[in-house]
Amino acid sequence: MDVRRTLQVSLVFILLASSLAHGAERVLVCFGDSITAGYGLEDGQSYPDALRQLLKAEGYHYTVLNRGTSGATTKDAVDSLNSILSLHPSAVIVEFGGNDGLRGLPLEQTSRNLNQILTSLQAAHVRVLLAGITLPPNYGPDYIKSFQQLYRIVAARHHVAFVPMIYKDLINVPGTIQADGIHPTAKGSKILANSLLPALKPLLVR
Repeated sequence: MDVRRTLQVSLVFILLASSLAHGAERVLVCFGDSITAGYGLEDGQSYPDALRQLLKAEGYHYTVLNRGTSGATTKDAVDSLNSILSLHPSAVIVEFGGNDGLRGLPLEQTSRNLNQILTSLQAAHVRVLLAGITLPPNYGPDYIKSFQQLYRIVAARHHVAFVPMIYKDLINVPGTIQADGIHPTAKGSKILANSLLPALKPLLVR
């Protein structure tokens, strides 16, 4: 009788743990620089905030965490990888490289860092969406072309979801870029979220 009662109690705890795990929200981390952080915007106006609303409206139950840091380079991203992994995300949007390009850092360094970021995330069984970006015209066509291509090469190497140009739907749309010519406005952030969503959804579960 004692053995039977022990088994019954154990079964109850197993079912309870399973129920709690099933009901827990998965974690989506938006991991990037000032574009992700929402530089120049009020609280609640960054693209991760807009993405959170879109996912909720479509029936996805995710805790969306904004881990954007203004001024961060791909090297900074490598250095903070452990803090991202400690969140146990099921998916991560990786949005880095713009500050590398603006500072004229060697493309090989940016590529190496992005590869390390994606390798570490995938080793932890995290699904990844890589978001690329371009540079202002004054950086020259050759450098810009090579800069854009490195994202394609990294994405192909790791077979991850990929948006080549995160600003692709902001071009020539009034009111989407702040006065600095770099960062999105609140309106721009909403467009960014919509631009990322089609590539992101296959990585998520309802």
